Amino acid sequence: MNVSITFRHMDHTPTLDQTIREKSEKFKKWFSNITTVHWTCWVDGTDHCSEVTLHAGPQAYFAKAHADDLYKTFDLIVTKIKNQLE
Repeated sequence: MNVSITFRHMDHTPTLDQTIREKSEKFKKWFSNITTVHWTCWVDGTDHCSEVTLHAGPQAYFAKAHADDLYKTFDLIVTKIKNQLE
């Protein structure tokens, strides 16, 4: 699984990078054939935002979240991807 991360208008920290990679590992529970996972994170005023595009075989999945804390958006995205499978 190839994980790429883009940060816009914010600093890239090792802690953020590690957290995103850990959240990406959760996708392996639901997908056996993930090829790429691309995260984009940014700040819009006081709103923290993130989105993910995940490719698993011929399928692509997308989720986007906004919250007052960037780490909350990661959990929201994982839940949204899971909900797309139900």
